[in-house]
Amino acid sequence: MARADALPLSLLQLLLQRTTKMINQFNIPTTIRFGCGAIKELPAYLRNNGLKRPLLVTDPTIATLPFFKEIVDDLLARGIDVEVFADTHKNPVKSDVYKGTDVWDQTARDSIVGVGGGAALDIARAIALRVNHREDLFKYDDLIGGDVYVTNEVPPFITVPTTAGTGSEVGRSAIIADDETHQKKILFSPKLMASIVFADPLLTMGLPPHITAATGMDALTHNMEAFLAKNPNPICDGIALEGIHLIAKSLEKAVLDPDEGVRSNMLVASMMGAIAFQKGLGVVHSLAHPLSSLLDTHHGLANAVNIPYGMAFNIAGNEEKFRRIARTLELEEESGEAVVHYLFDLNARIGIPKKLSDIGVKSEHIETLADLAVADFAHPNNPKPVSREDFKQLYEEAL
Repeated sequence: MARADALPLSLLQLLLQRTTKMINQFNIPTTIRFGCGAIKELPAYLRNNGLKRPLLVTDPTIATLPFFKEIVDDLLARGIDVEVFADTHKNPVKSDVYKGTDVWDQTARDSIVGVGGGAALDIARAIALRVNHREDLFKYDDLIGGDVYVTNEVPPFITVPTTAGTGSEVGRSAIIADDETHQKKILFSPKLMASIVFADPLLTMGLPPHITAATGMDALTHNMEAFLAKNPNPICDGIALEGIHLIAKSLEKAVLDPDEGVRSNMLVASMMGAIAFQKGLGVVHSLAHPLSSLLDTHHGLANAVNIPYGMAFNIAGNEEKFRRIARTLELEEESGEAVVHYLFDLNARIGIPKKLSDIGVKSEHIETLADLAVADFAHPNNPKPVSREDFKQLYEEAL
């Protein structure tokens, strides 16, 4: 049965309707200053907390954009000494973190401000870890219990998201790849949560459509996989479903005809996905991560192409959860098959390719991709087991 059209507005939706008029504050537990113009509060926050020498960590593209120059100029105008580190890769690697830490050491910084999408924020968070933890970075890999070695304090850490995708601004982990093996490691500790987030939808208004599409599908993947993940967490389930609802209502317009309202919806839905996936992720992320590390594919794009295939794999045995997703999407048919059809259709409407071959994947990559996927950290939380042969078949189907 289709979902009824007349649903009461949630408190979150009511708040979002007002974000263009005021700044709202959410604590989850990270403090989030959310609303158009929130970034203008950054200089006062730093000065009020006695921080005068921040290291701004971003990526090479953002470092050249007018809004980033305006952020730097606003800080300089308030007497704050700014150092910018932007010598980073599109998909973060260990050497990025080491180079950024060298800049911290050489310029005597007192805080870290990450400005950007998931890559920049992951590098910023990993630098924050390394400042007072100088053993090999991957000693702190959560997958081998390395979180127990995160014992020292980290410097004040502030995040400023400029995309609505990873939600890394509210996270407590950083995903960093080995430069040589391409295997991704996860650095995790509650100490790595940002002291405060300045989430300003205006900073996402200039995103080109293809980046908006890829990052938006990344956020949708986070929410869907978190909802399906096998670890029980009803709080995360509720957050994930609301995130799915907001994205379904906002992503296509955010790509094709953006305004402050849909940009606000996408930014908060992205954060909701990152909050929800503390419950776990799944097969789609394990399909996507190797594409980024081996072929340097944009993470959001890798998730976007793979999500219909990964969701189709998960239907059997999880029919009730897929019915709830379909209901949240307001689909006429409440089934997993309808969800998969919706994903293919949404991708087509926002310009996401249907096949991996359209984004540079070749048949000779499949074996290596399958090896990396089965070694990935995300799929153990998938609602059903995924073997190497499963990964190989999924890649071949998507190719």
